[in-house]
Amino acid sequence: MTLTFAVIFICMAVLIPPLKKNTFFILHASILILLSYWIETHYFKCTPFAGKTLLLCLAIHFISINIFTFLAYWKDKNAAVNGEWRIPERDLHILEILGGWTGALIGQKILHHKNRKKSYQAMFWFVPILQIGFILAVLQYLGLLHI
Repeated sequence: MTLTFAVIFICMAVLIPPLKKNTFFILHASILILLSYWIETHYFKCTPFAGKTLLLCLAIHFISINIFTFLAYWKDKNAAVNGEWRIPERDLHILEILGGWTGALIGQKILHHKNRKKSYQAMFWFVPILQIGFILAVLQYLGLLHI
């Protein structure tokens, strides 16, 4: 599982250059690699890139990316209130695209942040619609959904 996470995150950073500068993505990737190493050494061994390993990686990824997306919103809200350097919207959208849109939505509702800017909201709502469409297409391709 550690090898799987490491390869996936390194490939993502190479293929998507803005990820190299996104502090929250780097923290997310580092913690997941360390967590997967801890799970492998204390609980069970995983075969790299096996189906069950990828599903476990995906589950852990979605929990972690949503936590880090919420933390990014929290940090950006505090920076906005204190007049400090803000997190670029592009970085927030990247975290949402990587699966953190639920954490972003919770951050918008709880922190009342980024919920009035129309251009931001348009891109924000495009992400879950795109992801749901992708999931439906994959399920239909796999024969698990009959439309």
